[in-house]
Amino acid sequence: MYRLYDTAEEIKLHRVEEILSQEHQTSRMRLSRIRPKSIQFKNPPVSVELGEIPVTLRNRIYDAQFTARIYDLGVIVIIMRIPLPSGISYEDVRDLAVELNKSETIEPLLYKQLRNTLKILSNALIKESFSGFVEDFTIFYFREWDESWDPVPLLLAETETVSKEVRRETLRNSFSYGLEDLTIITWDSALVYDPTGSTDIPDLLEFANSQLLELRYYDSLLTGEMEKMYDAIEEAEKLTSFRRLNHYRRIMNQLMELIVDITEITERIDNSLKVTEDVFYARVYGTALSILRTKAWEESINRKINIITQSYTMLSNRNINQRSELLELAIVFLILLEVFLGVFGIIK
Repeated sequence: MYRLYDTAEEIKLHRVEEILSQEHQTSRMRLSRIRPKSIQFKNPPVSVELGEIPVTLRNRIYDAQFTARIYDLGVIVIIMRIPLPSGISYEDVRDLAVELNKSETIEPLLYKQLRNTLKILSNALIKESFSGFVEDFTIFYFREWDESWDPVPLLLAETETVSKEVRRETLRNSFSYGLEDLTIITWDSALVYDPTGSTDIPDLLEFANSQLLELRYYDSLLTGEMEKMYDAIEEAEKLTSFRRLNHYRRIMNQLMELIVDITEITERIDNSLKVTEDVFYARVYGTALSILRTKAWEESINRKINIITQSYTMLSNRNINQRSELLELAIVFLILLEVFLGVFGIIK
């Protein structure tokens, strides 16, 4: 199980490694079954093992293994792995999937691991702020897979028989590289069967979800900033001409800073991972981004940036016009003053 939390504007990964290396062994995300030049990590996230905690599910105790993965974009991922006992039946796996989906004991465990990680890494976080934005998804990972097993109840966490349409939609995004591997991706879950034990596909799906989380957060941030912008403009309209100019100037500076910051961040999100040569991984990663609708979130962000840019232009034009009016008034005042002084001089 994965929980992704937006925790800061940025996390300095070199500082994370310095802090954690004092007591833990860290590693950087690296795909094992692909040539390094076939995929480009801008700044691979740092992983650290958090240890084991007994978890009771369906009256059975599992030694759940917890891992934290830290992204420079400000995302911290808490991963809970539950090793399945050998010889477990399909019914037990299906029931476990249902239990994980509805269990109320899992979330507090994951959040506790997050709080502990934040406390340790506080010096590496830039503008720490837990926004409340969370993404979750579950991966059912198998090194052995019985073809008689039905993946649909696992992916949907359902014991009820589903319709043909639901089954077809659930299995629509299925991939196989060889004869003995399988990947099925849905909105909030995936099934991965890989006899080699490679975690490349889960890592790619995690990365895609981290991008979704950040896009959702910054889309919401822009919505809030736009509301503040409209309120500030409305407030400025009530002021006198001289004060309105300063108010406009302050709003424009804030808008320009916001546009620069958001543009830089969205470019970092887009460039954080590039699959360049491996066709299979590119298809899996691209499909994950499509299912998560990251493009729709990017378009929403771009629309809001365009609105803010237009508002900046409008305020700039208003500023120029108002300065022109003030300059004209100043010229008229000087002319009147000169006339007055001239008349006053004649009288004297």
